[in-house]
Amino acid sequence: MRRTFAHTVGSTDCKGRTVRPRSRGIFSAVSAPLQSSRALLECPHWSAESRFWPEHNSFYEAQPGQTSHPTHVRMPNSTNVAIVGVGLIGGSIGLALRKRGLAANVTGIGRNQGTLDKALAIGAIDRSTTDLAAGVANADFVVVATPVNLIADTVCRIAQAAPNAKLITDAGSTKGLICHDVDARLDPSAHRFVGSHPLAGDHRAGPEHARQDLFEGKTVVVTPTSTTSEEVLEIARDFWQSLGAMVHVMSPEEHDQALASTSHLPHLVASALAKCTPQEYLPLAATGWSDTTRVAAGDAALWTQIFSQNKAAMLPALDQLVAQLQEMRAEMAMSDWSQLQDTLQQAKQIRDALGN
Repeated sequence: MRRTFAHTVGSTDCKGRTVRPRSRGIFSAVSAPLQSSRALLECPHWSAESRFWPEHNSFYEAQPGQTSHPTHVRMPNSTNVAIVGVGLIGGSIGLALRKRGLAANVTGIGRNQGTLDKALAIGAIDRSTTDLAAGVANADFVVVATPVNLIADTVCRIAQAAPNAKLITDAGSTKGLICHDVDARLDPSAHRFVGSHPLAGDHRAGPEHARQDLFEGKTVVVTPTSTTSEEVLEIARDFWQSLGAMVHVMSPEEHDQALASTSHLPHLVASALAKCTPQEYLPLAATGWSDTTRVAAGDAALWTQIFSQNKAAMLPALDQLVAQLQEMRAEMAMSDWSQLQDTLQQAKQIRDALGN
């Protein structure tokens, strides 16, 4: 039966049963009874929210009318983690794992030995290799942090090379094509993949910009499909929470539609603004222009791949933006300053709702 994962906050399932968290580490999630996740997954409107205390390496799940206290989440020190692609995100995962003492060994895997050497130098990984099969062979957890166009193929290769891995996940900014490509190519009863997207990063690339606290207090979206097992979903949630993140569960399609508006379209807008600004005006550009166009400094090839993979959701979001700009242009052209002020006020209220 196909599951639908909503993204509203709650702590009871659709039958009114309270879902209570339990204290357990990542490995124990594999064999422990999954009563709470089963109750949630039976509900077509499953939702969850986690809060994190970075200083305690712990998280709690809110319960109505209760005061929640930190629950310790820890991977055993025998855990082997492989990270495929040790740039900003992969390097930050490695640093977070090592800072928190969450893994016995962190192996970095990539095509460029120079990048791997940088990851070794900053302490993000314990060892490196350019051989994917050898690098993941003994891994308990594998995270694929490559460009989005390489993720599905890489996941399928890992599934063959690491049949005993308890979790394979990724860090890609798009999810629909990746998740469904993997589902179509792997035996759904055997593969251990679930998609992930950490909503954290920087416009700069490379392990030299990695940070051990990058995921603390940040959201990671996990995107199960109808073939995702309860065990794999639970392990993925525990993995990201152990790095300090708040986990948000939704379908790949919901993710792509939401991120088209909140991440991908803003990058396109920042790039358009930068491109239409005459270079002779740049000496007059202050913090407003710099803040608005910051993400336009991101890797052009990487973002082209993201736009290509999320084209179906991007086009309607772009159409909505164009329509809004046309409305505001018309308000200016007709000197309808009252209406323009209303539009600006509405925009301000939406932005203020996000906080700092």
